Amino acid sequence: MTVTSTSRTARTRALLQAAALRLFSEQGYDETTVEQIARVAGVSHMTFFRHFPTKDAVVLDDGFDPAIAAAVAAAPTTLPPLARVCAGLRAALTHVDLPGQEEVRLRVRIAAEHPALRAGTYAATEATQEAIAEVLVADGVSPFEARVVSAAALAALTVALLEWCCGEQDDPMSSRLSAALDALDGRTGR
Repeated sequence: MTVTSTSRTARTRALLQAAALRLFSEQGYDETTVEQIARVAGVSHMTFFRHFPTKDAVVLDDGFDPAIAAAVAAAPTTLPPLARVCAGLRAALTHVDLPGQEEVRLRVRIAAEHPALRAGTYAATEATQEAIAEVLVADGVSPFEARVVSAAALAALTVALLEWCCGEQDDPMSSRLSAALDALDGRTGR
């Protein structure tokens, strides 16, 4: 049996990310070089850049924007915009192949503790917000309302994710994210 190029690529990318996250947590983000990451992963310096355009991409890239936008697009257009975004995000959380919880926890912790990465996280969130807003606008929601509801939903998820990863909760990440969406669309008690 031969390994396909896609699975080899995914395996190398995961190996690089695991090596980088380990080094970032052991010695710090700024103190870790791409050379060190490549060496620990057992690949060349150039291989790193075939998988990640920058060192910060190891922490910040998640590739979920298209899946999130598609899930919001698939949610019933009869729902009010915020409820539609929450329904789409719930569906995305259920159907998107998320990395392991501990990997997510480590990535978010590293990003939260580093000013440049924290700024990069906000930029990535803004890109997701725009992808969601575009879906809503295409279905007739005003651009302003589309941006407001997408920003509100992502802000709620960001708060939940940060509290989950930086706290001592043992609950699954998906439970914390679902609770944030519940709070937004009124499913929780007052």
